Amino acid sequence: MVAAWPAGRASPAAGPPGLLRTLWLVTVAAGHWGAAASGAVGSEETPKCEDLRVGQYICKEPKINDATQEPVNCTNYTAHVPCFPAPNIICKDFSGNETHFTGNEVGFLKPIACRNVNGYSYKVAVALSLFLGWLGADRFYLGYPALGLLKFCTVGFCGIGSLIDFILISMQDPLMGSGAHMNIPEAEIVGPSDGSSYIIDYYGTRLTRLSITNETFRKTQFYP
Repeated sequence: MVAAWPAGRASPAAGPPGLLRTLWLVTVAAGHWGAAASGAVGSEETPKCEDLRVGQYICKEPKINDATQEPVNCTNYTAHVPCFPAPNIICKDFSGNETHFTGNEVGFLKPIACRNVNGYSYKVAVALSLFLGWLGADRFYLGYPALGLLKFCTVGFCGIGSLIDFILISMQDPLMGSGAHMNIPEAEIVGPSDGSSYIIDYYGTRLTRLSITNETFRKTQFYP
């Protein structure tokens, strides 16, 4: 004979109601947290194109002005070249728009260093210093009339001043303009009196001051 379970009480097969409710709450909470975590991962902010790493984009060579031998858009010692993110890169372009790039769209404009020139040719200055330096022609050309006149009257300081000027002019002026701008003593070089740089072929031989930045590194030297 089987005894009936008292009315109003839960059957033992069904389990305690409190335990079932606890398991249900834990399941709901876990699902909610999982959805929240998934949403956080999916909502990760898209990076800017200028923050891409080297190898994720390629930049064009600057367009050079034939008269100045500097980039055509050089302003305040800075020019910009267009850069193209690699195919399948997603980033925010210079307009702030999130774009899926195919390799043919401009993602950002990269700043590059350029020089301020004002019509003084490096080749002309060196030639004048070599052949007519004893007459002060190089100093007249570069805008130093007093020194030019002094060299003229002393025949280039008896030749010694002409030799020194030729060496100092041949050293060019640094990439970014006058010695004062680059924190280099002006006695090291002789450039135009207005502080501008010589006109030198952009892809030719020119003096460039090197420095270690985020885009460069120092390679360890090994000696035998």
